Amino acid sequence: MKLDGFGLFVNDMAEIIRFYRDVLGFEIKEDENTSNVYLVKDGTLFLLYGRNDFEKMTSRKYEYLKGINGHFEIALYVDTFEEVDIEYHKAISKGATSILEPVTEPWGQRTCYIADPEGNLIEIGSFNKPFER
Repeated sequence: MKLDGFGLFVNDMAEIIRFYRDVLGFEIKEDENTSNVYLVKDGTLFLLYGRNDFEKMTSRKYEYLKGINGHFEIALYVDTFEEVDIEYHKAISKGATSILEPVTEPWGQRTCYIADPEGNLIEIGSFNKPFER
């Protein structure tokens, strides 16, 4: 079994689409009133699925956190320390919530955290070299 990607179950699809498209630059082609966004970003599946539609599909009700969600993070990588700072400030200027301003950690990573409108944590980080798998 291989990890294919990840998904977010979202409350306000239009707002989340605008955030990931307009603030972080993801290429989302679906209309803001869609119930499902399926895209591949840098080789990773990224899915946005409306909570109500998912509950209808699975015939279940779920509980969702409100506010900042500390259950997981979405990690985005840039090649240089300078880009961490640039992307952080760009995201904040476009409406992202600041969680942690850019800082260089003792293990050699420059990192920062923002949150999307539904409180999901997003890390922007770098080890000051191009990404390697």
